[in-house]
Amino acid sequence: MSDEATHRTPVVLAAGIGAYVLAVIAGMYFLDVSALQIPLWTAHAVVLALLIRRLGARESSAYAALFAVLASASAVYVLGLARDDLTLQRRGEKVTATVVKEWRDPAEGRKGRDSHYTLRREDGTRVPGPAMTTTSDRYDVGETLTVIEDPEAKLAPETPGQANATAEILGAAALTLAALGAVGRMAWRGARNGKEKPMSAPDPEARAAQEEQLREALRTYPADRRGYIKLHPEDYPALTHRRAARIAWETGLRTEAAGNRGSWRFKETVVEEVPLD
Repeated sequence: MSDEATHRTPVVLAAGIGAYVLAVIAGMYFLDVSALQIPLWTAHAVVLALLIRRLGARESSAYAALFAVLASASAVYVLGLARDDLTLQRRGEKVTATVVKEWRDPAEGRKGRDSHYTLRREDGTRVPGPAMTTTSDRYDVGETLTVIEDPEAKLAPETPGQANATAEILGAAALTLAALGAVGRMAWRGARNGKEKPMSAPDPEARAAQEEQLREALRTYPADRRGYIKLHPEDYPALTHRRAARIAWETGLRTEAAGNRGSWRFKETVVEEVPLD
């Protein structure tokens, strides 16, 4: 395969995975079946992790998939909030109403307490639908305000400001971009890992000498303030990161896969461990 085709393949694969993420977000939004949410998101996480592994960043695929799934699920939730606002704008009617009853959720630790209001029109009839809800104690009994009511009585009335879905749409777009960004980052890491693969086998004597040098460094080098022994990979050109992880494991240490910034970091416990060679 030519170099151009080799470089094109991760891009095409990443684009396909991104399209899959978008399709799942759209599908879950239109499905809107609460009983199926957890098993479907779990299956999506497994499939996404397997797809991301094909990008070459195997040691981080599970974390990237989890992040993308959480961002996607949050986007679907926010889109659900926007859907109610958009529906109310489309079929709702503006009326002038008066607050006739007000109550708040019971106190539960530090959880926020929503306020609920029963409204009546000027002709004395009750505004249809569930009680209007706000996240703060915004209105008082006897206060008059303009609200959008749902003629089908399925959605709670909202003020014109509450029914504005712009913030939710922008938030969902940002979460969707975050999910796609995780895929893009894994494609970049996979491409970088591919470039770092040695083109030819190192000299056996040089490799053996550097392995012994690494063992000595792991025994004698002091740890930094976070407890890591930090070494520079350029001092061990004959060793891969995974081979270094195997040697560290033999000495009782684990090798950090995340946040290395050009160094190898070793510790008894790590956040994300490099797979052993």
